[in-house]
Amino acid sequence: MGKKRKTPGINGSSSADIAFMLLIFFLITTSMDTDKGLARRLPPPVPKEQKENLDIDIKKRNLLVVLINSNNQILCGDQFIDISQLKDRVKDFIENPYNDEHMPEKLEVEVPFFGNQMVTKNHIISLQNDRGTEYQAYINVQNELAAAYNELRNDVSQKKFGKLFADLDDEQQKAVQMIYPQKISEAEPKNYGDK
Repeated sequence: MGKKRKTPGINGSSSADIAFMLLIFFLITTSMDTDKGLARRLPPPVPKEQKENLDIDIKKRNLLVVLINSNNQILCGDQFIDISQLKDRVKDFIENPYNDEHMPEKLEVEVPFFGNQMVTKNHIISLQNDRGTEYQAYINVQNELAAAYNELRNDVSQKKFGKLFADLDDEQQKAVQMIYPQKISEAEPKNYGDK
């Protein structure tokens, strides 16, 4: 009469299977945030016959070399500069506002909405880095180069259309891109040392 009845134990043999199924379910249904890289369209491969003449075709005045050495110092052209100076240097190079003979040559281009414009359409910014360059230093320089183009495009967009470049329609954006075409060449890292 005073004996207590034992409650039967729960069979735990299938709980591992249930946990495994739940884990699979959540892995399949859960979307994870992934870091997005910089959106940059790579140039098409250079045909073999053009590779030999590539260096000859680029005039020295049209090329700006931005090098990040193994100490994360920035060499822009032939001068070491701080990252805070880079954007304005690059903007001057892209725009060549005073038609300096040592900066990119300006050619006349017919641009929709704008008519004939003098444009440095052959300019190239060559971004190079040492194998010892820190990743963040490289990204910081890329951001400054992109900011230079963005500011120039926003300026001309505001003057002509009263809007930022991102708010223009496709045709208007293409026109602004003809005035300031983005020409960034990223070279394979080399061992430059600290120069």
